[in-house]
Amino acid sequence: MTVWKCLAVAVLLAAPFGLSAAKADDYPSHPIKLIVPYAPGGAADAVARIVAKHVSETIGQPMVVENRPGAGSIIGTEDVHKADPDGYTLLFGQSGPISINPGIYKELPYDPEKDFAPITMTTAYTYILVVNSKLPVKTLQDFVAMVKAKPGEFNYGTTGVGASNHLVTELFSSKAGLKMIHVPYRGTALAVTDLLAGQVTMVFADPISAMPHVRSGALRALAVTTKERSPIAPDVPTIAESGYPGFDAIGWHGILAPARTPAPIVAKLHDQIVAALKDPGTKALLDEQAMTIVGDSPQEFGAFIKQDIALWRDVATQANVSVK
Repeated sequence: MTVWKCLAVAVLLAAPFGLSAAKADDYPSHPIKLIVPYAPGGAADAVARIVAKHVSETIGQPMVVENRPGAGSIIGTEDVHKADPDGYTLLFGQSGPISINPGIYKELPYDPEKDFAPITMTTAYTYILVVNSKLPVKTLQDFVAMVKAKPGEFNYGTTGVGASNHLVTELFSSKAGLKMIHVPYRGTALAVTDLLAGQVTMVFADPISAMPHVRSGALRALAVTTKERSPIAPDVPTIAESGYPGFDAIGWHGILAPARTPAPIVAKLHDQIVAALKDPGTKALLDEQAMTIVGDSPQEFGAFIKQDIALWRDVATQANVSVK
């Protein structure tokens, strides 16, 4: 090979890295879109807007939240998968589209492990098993005994077939040997409303939906799904300490970029987002949403996603939960 050919090959090989570095040096030069694959007003939307506001103040460009709901959160997630990997279109991911969908959909237009570059898990939250306070049970053990005594006579509400709290209920039911009837709703608020009215027996609800009613005395919290007690409800025991060792299930939010986004851009986004999470004002707002701040590394977030996908795929398979 001639000297000129060697130089040409070297230039071609170096070009992608040079372009990536150049893009990272002036990044961001225009607004960043943060896609939330859910409708406005929910927990994911609220957390996304809190984080985006502070990142906008420090990164030098607006981070604009765009809601793109639909098809079990697939539409917005796929939009980010198809976006240019330049750091200007990001996904505000959640356990549903990233961890659970692979186990319940026979076909997905994206692969959560291959088509996205994890940046950081922003927040996590426990699910709280709540019942109407008029139900004659005081503990999780009481609840299990009641349901076991009359298999198939009690029901539970969720946010839909294949939703995160649907699979959490199936996971718990398999551990406890329970048989209940599934009643799907279009949102946690609707399920909790019917729980308050006595139309359903129990709901695994997120803290922001459950705790106001627990504090008012209308609902009774029997257990939380995380392996440790939640700071949101420190007096409520975990499922693990209530007779089911090892039980651990969390809901989470996190920010991801399309795969092949340059590593320097991912690193810059990570640093800015984690700094936003550490901001006292941001923390106070997230505390109001009953969220626990995480802010892990891209590598840690990626490893967690892989583990979480395996967990929920097993649950979906065992419970025979699928969506065409």
